[in-house]
Amino acid sequence: MSGGISIHCVDVANGQLAVGLHVELRRLSAEGDALSPLLAEGRIATNGLLQHPVLMSEAITAGGYEVVFNVGDYYRARGGVVPTPAFLERVPYRFHIADTAQHYHLPFKFTAWGFSLFRGGA
Repeated sequence: MSGGISIHCVDVANGQLAVGLHVELRRLSAEGDALSPLLAEGRIATNGLLQHPVLMSEAITAGGYEVVFNVGDYYRARGGVVPTPAFLERVPYRFHIADTAQHYHLPFKFTAWGFSLFRGGA
């Protein structure tokens, strides 16, 4: 069984889970391009996680991935004062899975002006 991926998002500027933030996940090609079709996409749920069946399935194999966080749209939807385009419009993050038996937890903590993203719980 695959250890899977969890994506947890926190809006630290407002001190709350980033409910409604749109997130996309793609597999990288062997050349490192993220042009493959979406593996998973959706909005962050009330528990702060992207809930998608692919994330904890056998579809998560060894290799490279790109997750994209749509920060600009998130703050505009909240009525936040951000320019268009926002300083952080879409935040891409590329990572690789070597051992599919391990779980890859990705905490994304952000404001309209900066972010922190890392592998948690490793």
